[in-house]
Amino acid sequence: MATEVTATTTATRVQVRRGLSFLRIAIALQTLTIFLQAVSAGLLLTSSVGETLHGVGARVMYGASMLYVLAAVLAWKPGGGPARPIGHASVFFVLASVQVVLGIAHVPSVHVPLGVLMFGLSMLALGAALRPAIGARGR
Repeated sequence: MATEVTATTTATRVQVRRGLSFLRIAIALQTLTIFLQAVSAGLLLTSSVGETLHGVGARVMYGASMLYVLAAVLAWKPGGGPARPIGHASVFFVLASVQVVLGIAHVPSVHVPLGVLMFGLSMLALGAALRPAIGARGR
């Protein structure tokens, strides 16, 4: 009986770790794509290739924000992780949707500051997601 409980507990811990690892990867990918959007925005100002890169990057960033929502749900429901990242990912997905609309409408006065805000929020989420992993290694 005790062996069964221990095996179940160990399997649950492995599921939680896998879910949180996928979540960390999704947040890192999202942060990277937002940073690359800033780089391509700079290219947009200086070269003709920048517009194409920024347009493609917008689609990739939007997909990364969808992946973040999926990873948050998968880390929570089947993995037994915390539900808080779902709210963070959902808010970020809404911000990404607003960002896409503002970019298509050519409203740089809001589009650019929102992009900076999104990068900062993504860095905070990445730092929060990595903090437990860094603390666990130090023990």
